[in-house]
Amino acid sequence: MEARAQARYTRLAPRKAREVVNLIRYKDVDEAISILRYTPRRAAETVAKVVKSAAANAENNLDMKRGLLYIDQAYVDEGPSLKRVQPRARGRRFMILKRTSHITVVVKERKGD
Repeated sequence: MEARAQARYTRLAPRKAREVVNLIRYKDVDEAISILRYTPRRAAETVAKVVKSAAANAENNLDMKRGLLYIDQAYVDEGPSLKRVQPRARGRRFMILKRTSHITVVVKERKGD
């Protein structure tokens, strides 16, 4: 059994969010939250919220024990980009892409005592 949580359309660049998600993959939930608490990246706060939500889903909806939960899958997909224009020389324009991310975390219960 697995529980999942998603944060969609977050205003984080997927490449930067993936750096944070790679730190916590296959870790225990409590260990992952403590790692994210001391990670000095903007994406760490959002990823921590998703991890806590997935753990709460597992506890409340599927009756899993929090002490046995670990992060089985954690990945970041690219969402739609917001397009903005910056004026450049001689009347030209330069497109600025403000990227968004879909963050997904899947937790499972370890085979324990």
